Amino acid sequence: MENVWKKYDFSDEETLNEVCDDYRAFLSVSKIEREVVMNSIILADNMEFKNLDSYIEENKPLKPGDKVYVNNRGKSLALFVIGEEDITKGMNILGAHVDSPRLDLKANPIYEEDEFAYLDTHYYGGIKKYQWVTIPLALHGVVVKKDGEVIAVEIGEDDEDPVFGITDLLPHLGQEQMKKEASKVIEGEKLDLLIGSVPLQTDEKDEKDLVKKNVLEILNRKYRIEEDDFLSAEIEVVPAGNARDFGFDQSMIMGYGQDDKVCAYTSLRAFLDCPPCGRTISCILVDKEEIGSVGATGMHSSFYENALQEICNLLGHTENTAVSRCLSNSFMLSSDVNAAYDPLYSDVMDKRNASFFNQGVVFCKYTGSRGKSGSNDANAEFIAKLRRIMDDHNVHFQISELGKVDAGGGGTIAYILANRNVNVIDCGVGVLSMHAPWEITSKADIYEAYKCYLAFLQDA
Repeated sequence: MENVWKKYDFSDEETLNEVCDDYRAFLSVSKIEREVVMNSIILADNMEFKNLDSYIEENKPLKPGDKVYVNNRGKSLALFVIGEEDITKGMNILGAHVDSPRLDLKANPIYEEDEFAYLDTHYYGGIKKYQWVTIPLALHGVVVKKDGEVIAVEIGEDDEDPVFGITDLLPHLGQEQMKKEASKVIEGEKLDLLIGSVPLQTDEKDEKDLVKKNVLEILNRKYRIEEDDFLSAEIEVVPAGNARDFGFDQSMIMGYGQDDKVCAYTSLRAFLDCPPCGRTISCILVDKEEIGSVGATGMHSSFYENALQEICNLLGHTENTAVSRCLSNSFMLSSDVNAAYDPLYSDVMDKRNASFFNQGVVFCKYTGSRGKSGSNDANAEFIAKLRRIMDDHNVHFQISELGKVDAGGGGTIAYILANRNVNVIDCGVGVLSMHAPWEITSKADIYEAYKCYLAFLQDA
């Protein structure tokens, strides 16, 4: 394989920079799944997509060329463009997840200890806990009041906002701490956010928790949030700050949540840019992959099949077998990232089967762990079809595994769709420092992923 930068001309780099600039801006304002879905709907609305609910309410038939989306609780999204071909002959599907490792606030998060106010957290997904201390953190999410009012929360991103953080022990007193295993250097219950230190001014001499009460007074005054409102809140703790160009040559992007928003954005961008196709095309942006794709907004839920059933009905396919026949005849790219080869940690990589920066989009035949446990294992016929499509569209690609066989492993949403008899393979961008608060990707690989997804939608 060769570094693809050597093969680009001016027009390639111009389009690459446009795609990557738009992606970096999207990433900076789409740190949690609700924000990804909201911003994706804005992009879809600009392309004249309609909410499928309006068709269902009016019992309005769908026709070729119609563009619709299904918003599932504000945290997952499915989009469709109806093709000329009978939908039961299958679709071309792109599917990515939009949740990322983070810290979540507990239901009763705010407390005071020795005149410091804290927020109690529970980490979400696979993280190295020690990476989350002593960095600026922001709060994103929603608070839902008892009357149903939804208050959007974003504190820590504006230059005028405060930021928050998790303290660590100074090295001078950390001799015992440094003897611990990396997984125990910082315990999960120590990942609490320091949020205040000034006591509320009061005439009551024996009143307790005055720092906590002062913080609650600020929350009530500025954001109309009371302590009990945390019971019906979903607030996520994420790194504060925008995604940035990385390296003197500005050939890379550093940002939070690139697993898997780098594939979500390029999938959505390719989907929205795709010209009319014979087959129906679909893009899935789904929640909860980092914790097993569970819950009503995860890929294991029936929301996608329910949406597809509604679409089949509005296309005149009311038979019970319509959805199963459609899925059985569909092709899908599970748009998810891969671990890029890092020379500093080469001991966990099989170099002959690793993915490399600047060598294009990555196909991963199987994920899972060790003996392929829990994986989708794509068939050779489908891979051959994809090789032809990539070559026809001049897409630079590589095929890799996640790491050495006994080094560990991971999973995606691919196996869930494979269980529905969809022909599916993982396909995405290589990432350095995956699951860290700040992850790194190659602009060339981002561009090749966009080209790959567009080619797949058109020709699979």
